Amino acid sequence: MCGIVGVVGNKNATDILMQGLEKLEYRGYDSAGIFVNGAHSEPSLIKAVGRIADLRAKIGIDVAGTMGIGHTRWATHGKPTVDNAHPHTSASGRFVLVHNGVIENFVELKAQYLADDTFKGQTDTEIAVHLIAKFAEEEGLDTLKAFQKALNLIKGSYAFALVDAYDPEVIYVAKNKSPLLIGLGENYNMVCSDAMAMIRETSEFMEIHDQELVILTKENVQVLDYQGNEVARDSYTAELDLSDIGKGTYPFYMLKEIDEQPAVMRKLIATYTNEDGSMKVDDKIVKEIQAADRIYIIAAGTSYNAGFGAKMMLEALTNTPVELGVASEWGYDMPLLSKRPFFIFLSQSGETADSRQVLVKANELGLPSLTITNVPGSTLSREASYTMLIGAGPEIAVASTKAYTGQIATLAFLAKAVGEADGEPKAAAFDLVKELSLVAQSIESTLSEKDEISDVVAKLLPNTRNAFYIGRKQDYFVAMEASLKLKEISYIQCEGFAAGELKHGTISLIEKGTPVIALISNNKEVASHTRGNVMETVARGASAITIVEEGVARADDTIVVNQVHPYLSAISMVIPTQLIAYFASMQRGLDVDKPRNLAKAVTVE
Repeated sequence: MCGIVGVVGNKNATDILMQGLEKLEYRGYDSAGIFVNGAHSEPSLIKAVGRIADLRAKIGIDVAGTMGIGHTRWATHGKPTVDNAHPHTSASGRFVLVHNGVIENFVELKAQYLADDTFKGQTDTEIAVHLIAKFAEEEGLDTLKAFQKALNLIKGSYAFALVDAYDPEVIYVAKNKSPLLIGLGENYNMVCSDAMAMIRETSEFMEIHDQELVILTKENVQVLDYQGNEVARDSYTAELDLSDIGKGTYPFYMLKEIDEQPAVMRKLIATYTNEDGSMKVDDKIVKEIQAADRIYIIAAGTSYNAGFGAKMMLEALTNTPVELGVASEWGYDMPLLSKRPFFIFLSQSGETADSRQVLVKANELGLPSLTITNVPGSTLSREASYTMLIGAGPEIAVASTKAYTGQIATLAFLAKAVGEADGEPKAAAFDLVKELSLVAQSIESTLSEKDEISDVVAKLLPNTRNAFYIGRKQDYFVAMEASLKLKEISYIQCEGFAAGELKHGTISLIEKGTPVIALISNNKEVASHTRGNVMETVARGASAITIVEEGVARADDTIVVNQVHPYLSAISMVIPTQLIAYFASMQRGLDVDKPRNLAKAVTVE
């Protein structure tokens, strides 16, 4: 959600900014812009509504310099317009600012300090840059002190990159609750929201913590707290390369990432298994969960669905109750907790603002926590007591696929490690390496049937406005994720329901031609009940298909999936639904990787 890039000290500033913005397109945006300056060039501010390609089309050869900042905006305050696009300038044009996040008190700041100012747009960011200019131009403060004064007044989440057009040798950076990194180059330095934006230029990065200010020049990086005290900070090497974030021969990142899931399963086996087959999970994490009387999984969106997908397995192997919490709700209304809670935060990006809000409260209460994420060094990873990495590689498509399955698999290693430590017989009997290897094979088998699944989609979902997924037990949780995937990239209004709940209201929505997709994994006890629910929808005109595990499959089932252990069926059963969503979006001529109104990393509440 929104993206920042910046560079100081490189004569190819415009090119660096543009390629950085292109790498941040996955985050979701509706407008973009850059500001470029240099000691021997004229300042240039270029902004455009739409894609990065629209911005590039407006940039002439005269837009050049050695310093610049750029931004992709996802609208929060004000519609997507050129005036509301970043970078924003002060009235005089001297100060230029890009910003991710939300300034909570911008109305009060405007009323108290800027009542006589005229603004071009409706954003909170424009208030911030006018405020900085006021302190510099009316009170005589230098740029650093004006920025510091503004930061001490601003409340909310933000990542700022500020430049003074009078001084093209410096970029001022600050953050609170919103991700931002410093990239270290050879005789030049950079700032970015994500390491992927600058991986072409460098693999060395430096973290910025909340309420820190950075003075960035081509030769130096100075980190300060808001009181002006210098902070020592080491750099780290990002384990990325350009091949990780390229599409290769794939038409969309989403299809590439779906295809990568067998490799993710095998990589997790190597990561969390010792040579003797025992679990390679931090003993401290295991002991914390052994001491807990309840596990609370906090997440949002797809990660929330992954938590449900692992719930049965976690409870069975750890013999500990598991409760799911929607992060955006728990941040403001945390329920009564058990006596010895343990928190697990699931987040692909590790920057989910809602989840972080809950983590902050858990930390204030002194409660132990674990973040399971795909991004090392992310905020949730740094601030939780412990971290387990998915290691799935960059996930660029907005619709999460391999991170979802990777989260469930990672939770499986955690559950087995805890169960074995407890002497739980179910954990000892669960050969996770063997079973996860079978899951990888099952995924590969499903992926080999892309053409058949594409044909199913072409018949079932070409023009429909709505659709339903149904299932029972684990299949209900998969239905929740399947419906989310379909709606977010194809714009088909889709819901996932417990099949037994149809008669309690939902079946009233079934009419002639309504697509109903039933999930039936290998549980004979409920499989026949789900099939009965399918027939009830067909009797009312539904166009139904079935996705069934081979142990309970019939000759007339639409898609048959290899049978896997029930603990892991939420992984293998979701694969056909990912492909259904992909083909539905593609066949409708939509941008599979960049669905409208959505962002990859939700960094504001």
